Amino acid sequence: MAAAGEEGAYSYKGMSADNIKGLVLALSSSFFIGASFIVKKKGLKKAGASGIRAGVGGYSYLYEPLWWVGMITMIVGEIANFAAYAFAPAILVTPLGALSIIISAVLAHIILREKLHIFGILGCVLCVVGSTTIVLHAPQEREIQSVIEVWDLATEPAFLFYAALVITAVFVLIIHFIPQYGQTHIMVYIGVCSLVGSLSVMSVKAIGIALKLTLSGMNQLTYPQTWAFTIVVITCVITQMNYLNKALDTFNTAVVSPIYYVMFTSLTILASVIMFKDWDRQNPTQIVTEMCGFVTILSGTFLLHKTKDLSDGLSTSLSMRLSKHIEEDGFGQEGIPLRRQESLRLP
Repeated sequence: MAAAGEEGAYSYKGMSADNIKGLVLALSSSFFIGASFIVKKKGLKKAGASGIRAGVGGYSYLYEPLWWVGMITMIVGEIANFAAYAFAPAILVTPLGALSIIISAVLAHIILREKLHIFGILGCVLCVVGSTTIVLHAPQEREIQSVIEVWDLATEPAFLFYAALVITAVFVLIIHFIPQYGQTHIMVYIGVCSLVGSLSVMSVKAIGIALKLTLSGMNQLTYPQTWAFTIVVITCVITQMNYLNKALDTFNTAVVSPIYYVMFTSLTILASVIMFKDWDRQNPTQIVTEMCGFVTILSGTFLLHKTKDLSDGLSTSLSMRLSKHIEEDGFGQEGIPLRRQESLRLP
């Protein structure tokens, strides 16, 4: 019994210095990305007031400094997210992306005066609880001394089998399913984005580790493996963005975002577990707790997006009822009797 107690106490060592750095970078990334949506929206509104709105094909926002501030803020957030993967495992960094939704929702409520429903607040709380659970039970970052070690992990049979399955599935979706079902089934586009995204995150992590080691004095840029990972990232990101844009253009954003988050995060965690063997350094209790935290974040994310649908639907319903009421009273939107307007049109 005493030995078991000592083993249990030894199994949790707290967060390593690298994990803390990754956590801080991931949280910073979520803040910058979440804030960037609000700043860019303010810029778009300001530009639309004096020119053609972006929604109808205008590009006046390119001359609006506030929009560029939002764009730069987003780039800073993405760089912080990129750096986070160099210090912490993907199972810690990737789920924390949900916090950007909270930042965006809260700032929209404060700055843009967009109403945050009570269930939206509950969704935010669930995301925070789930994120805290994952942070407290995340595995320690693997000690890697060279990008060649990452390459060896990526070329082990288990991950090669996973990569082969992903590439095969992507080609089947692109060649067979997208031409037939791309415009009607949301899972086709998002499936391509999520599958390719899991490979891109593993390569991004490899490049991040290579840059971290290079900056510490061990140059990794001379190894061909570093540039092979770079080519994989570029290819995957281009593919990812292409099909994500198709999904956003075809389907409702409020539906695309949560489904994409769930699939992308789930596949990224699976890829990280296979490649970096994150769960080999944890006991079953920690693994189950992490999964519970992840499910809690997913619940909060879906609740936030469903709340957005509820708010949008409520405002649309109210405007339709108001319009109907005005028409029944015989007055147009400008307070002019509709019957009078009709009489003016008659000869």
